[in-house]
Amino acid sequence: MNYKLLLLLFFPFVLWGQNTNEFSLQEAIDYAEEHSYTILNTDDDIAMAKKKVWETTTMGLPQINATADYQNFIEKPISLIPAEFFGGQAGEFAEISFGTKHNINASATLSQLLFNGSYLVGLQSAKVYLQISKSIREKSLTAVREGVTNAYAGALMTTEGLIILNKNKKIIEKNLADTKEIFKNGFAEEQDVEQLQLIRYQINNELRNMQRLKISNLKMLKYVMGIDIEEAIKLTQTLDDLAFETTNINLVSEKFDFQEHIDYKMAENNFKANELFIKLEQSRALPSLNAFLNYGVTANNEEFKLFNKDQNWFDSSLFGLQLNVPIFSSLKRSSRVQQAKIGLVKAERNLDETSQKLKLQYQTALLNYQNAKETYQTSKEALALAERIEKKENVKFFEGVSGSFQLSTAQNQLYSKQQQYLQAIFNLISKKVALETALNKK
Repeated sequence: MNYKLLLLLFFPFVLWGQNTNEFSLQEAIDYAEEHSYTILNTDDDIAMAKKKVWETTTMGLPQINATADYQNFIEKPISLIPAEFFGGQAGEFAEISFGTKHNINASATLSQLLFNGSYLVGLQSAKVYLQISKSIREKSLTAVREGVTNAYAGALMTTEGLIILNKNKKIIEKNLADTKEIFKNGFAEEQDVEQLQLIRYQINNELRNMQRLKISNLKMLKYVMGIDIEEAIKLTQTLDDLAFETTNINLVSEKFDFQEHIDYKMAENNFKANELFIKLEQSRALPSLNAFLNYGVTANNEEFKLFNKDQNWFDSSLFGLQLNVPIFSSLKRSSRVQQAKIGLVKAERNLDETSQKLKLQYQTALLNYQNAKETYQTSKEALALAERIEKKENVKFFEGVSGSFQLSTAQNQLYSKQQQYLQAIFNLISKKVALETALNKK
């Protein structure tokens, strides 16, 4: 058998089976912008809004409706006619039935709206509704980008945390083994061994917690991106990569314009919608005019032979205009207009409030970002210092110069600075994306 040929044929399937989706942060954001549940829902909302615009438009276009009915009189109704019409006595009535047993009526009506104030305002409102849907999508994109960035950084933080904890575990186990040997030879106390065992228990417990947290954070990232949470993915960037990118972006000098922010634009759309609502209520007092053209046919017979070729069908046609003039509504329309005006006042107040809120949001985000950058630099320097201190105490301990208490203090201090450093990177990334959101960066 030609095993080389078999391997070549099988090899592509092996690669396919081992394929894992790999994502940088930007690739994860790009994927989420197309596949996240939130974005897909807003896309559907926009599609519905476009259909709503067309639905409103068709109200002013020609409409054709057809009707048909068949009647079978099981027993024809009787009408009473004065008998004197037929030569009978006055005061008496003759019983007469009119019409035929079987009847068919069919008609088609063409109608056209000529004028309706509400229709004109409705067209404008439908377009504003579409713009609101698009604004909601843009707002959702911002939220998705922020969510993916935080989830991505959170997943990397647990990954980096596991690396650090495994490194700490390896060091502490070596120190514990060496200390046990020293204790056997009588050059260390039993408390020194026990102190290191306590630290090992602590690290092992933190490792288990971090492993579970890593699984949870990855699933959260996949959920935000719109990926099946059981699907395998690989993150191609490290936490230090993101920290480097974040510290090398000059967001502090970015120009802030609250009028270009999506939240302000949404408040403006809400204001426009309330303006149109007033016009809609006012337009209800205007007359409306419709034109219609009707054509119908009728067939009658005592027997059900309506579709025979010798059956007579009688045509009818009609053209007309219908004018509807609102005259008096017991001040109902006036009340609705006043309600709409109150709504407009609230929308204007909301517009002003939004501008103030966005200014405050930007200033707060800028301050938090600057603080996060400084905290990150301080944590980085503190970590380097804690590493040097731990190394010195480690050397002193095994040289017999210092005890286990000083060593464990230095080690716990190092572990604390490691966690603070990871948290500082995460906070830096989180505050950076919050500032980008405040700036409405896309």
